[in-house]
Amino acid sequence: MSRPQPGTLYVVATPIGNLGDLTTRAAETLGSVDLIAAEDTRHTRILLNHIGVSTRLVSLHEFNERKRCQSIIDRLERGENIALVSDAGTPLVSDPGNILVAESIARNLPVRSVPGASAVTAALSVCGLPVDRFVFEGFLPAKQAARRARLQRLSSESRTMIFFESPRRLLTMLKDVQSEIGGSRRVSVLRELTKRFECVIDGCTDKVIRQIESDSNALRGEVVVILSGCSNPGPHTAISADQLLRVLSDYLPPAAAAQAAARVLGGRKSDYYGLLLELAGSDKGSS
Repeated sequence: MSRPQPGTLYVVATPIGNLGDLTTRAAETLGSVDLIAAEDTRHTRILLNHIGVSTRLVSLHEFNERKRCQSIIDRLERGENIALVSDAGTPLVSDPGNILVAESIARNLPVRSVPGASAVTAALSVCGLPVDRFVFEGFLPAKQAARRARLQRLSSESRTMIFFESPRRLLTMLKDVQSEIGGSRRVSVLRELTKRFECVIDGCTDKVIRQIESDSNALRGEVVVILSGCSNPGPHTAISADQLLRVLSDYLPPAAAAQAAARVLGGRKSDYYGLLLELAGSDKGSS
């Protein structure tokens, strides 16, 4: 008996807010496949109800993707067509799905894109900053010391930078930008894109921080932060903060190592001291 023709995995972009942004092709795909793998089935069911589709749903999120991947691959190999969606926007962009797509490609299974909404490109199109060259940085580290160290490394990046951020960390993140990159760097904060209360706050970092501090509504909803690149980047630092601290800590006490790192790379001694403690903890945990 010959093997059945394999099914296709469709990577389907869904609206980031306004349900009217779903493309005709995406709606047709979601209605024709045998199964939809969704980040949150309850969230996706709202979209399906909106377009009158009752396709079966199965959850696929960051906590179960590796375990569920094989069962979905098996169904594809049996000839079923499956759609992959995230809660909003294009799957895999700071969302689950990479394991499933990579494994499907490794098994020579067809993978097709059904393009549409993306918070990244939507934000870029209305931020007013140069977008001919840009870099997507996703979410910065949650811990302040690591976040500041990452921003310090990005301070000489000449391309426009795009970040996703939690509204509860937005002010802290912007103040870290102020500290590590400077208050005069232009930034654009885009909140609730395509939704009823969509707003854009832009200007120099100092001004944007003051505006957000005076408006509690600015700390609600989904947030994209776009930071202008360095207009006059000097030579890139050849060593990262992590690398420098590891070397300095071999010869100096922690406080002195942190002070030396601040002198070499700029920034605050306390941040490097905190990062040094984090590195020491991670090294101890992996030994």
